[in-house]
Amino acid sequence: MLSFTEENYLKALYRLTQDDPNEEAGTSELATNLGVKTATANDMLKRLKEKKLIDYEKYGKITVTASGKKSALKIIRKHRLWETFLYEKLNFSWDEVHEVAEQLEHIQSEKLMEQLDKFLGSPQFDPHGDPIPDKNGKMPALKAMTLADAQVNKKYKLVGVCNHSTAFLQFLNKTGLTINNSIEVKEIQAFDKSMTVVINNSNQTILSNEVTQNLLVM
Repeated sequence: MLSFTEENYLKALYRLTQDDPNEEAGTSELATNLGVKTATANDMLKRLKEKKLIDYEKYGKITVTASGKKSALKIIRKHRLWETFLYEKLNFSWDEVHEVAEQLEHIQSEKLMEQLDKFLGSPQFDPHGDPIPDKNGKMPALKAMTLADAQVNKKYKLVGVCNHSTAFLQFLNKTGLTINNSIEVKEIQAFDKSMTVVINNSNQTILSNEVTQNLLVM
C-alpha cells in the first residue's frame, strides 16, 4: 500500500522516464515537476527505493523498476478511467476532469475499478486522447503525429493533445476543437509555421505553431 504522496511521485517518475530515451529522470527535474525542494524529493525517493519501486543514488539518475512501473500504470489506469467517467457520465468538460481524477485515482478498491471499466465499456482512450492501460498494464497503441508535421490540403482527425493544462484546453474549446474533430490544413505560413485550418468542414481559423505542436492527429 502506497501513500497518496508516494503514488504521485511514482506517477510523475514514470512519465518523466518514459519521455527520456534512457528511461531515466533527474532529481532536480522531478522536484521541479512536482513543485517541491530537491531535498524533499530525495527523502521520498529514499522511501520508494526501500520499497524496490525505483533504483537511484542520492542526487543521481532515477530509473523505475518493473514493480514500480506496474504500480505506476495502475495509478494511471485509475486516473484515466475516472476522467472518462466524469466526462462521459457526469458532464464534466475535458478541462475540468483532471483535477477531480487526481483525487479519485488514490481509491484502492480493485473491484471498483474493474466495475468502472466494465460500466464504461472498457475504453481505450480518455477524453484527452491518452491511452488507458488495461488491468495487466498494457497500453493500446496510438499511431499519431503532431499537427505541426501535417501537410497542406490534407485532412486529419484530432486524436489527442500533448498539453493538458486548463488554459490550453479552454483555448481549444473557444476555437471549437475537441477530440475526433476533422482538421483540414489550408495554408502554412513560412515565417512562423502558423496554420490556417478548417475544423469539421466549416470553421476556418489560424493556429499558432505552439498550438499545432500540442495537437495529435491521424
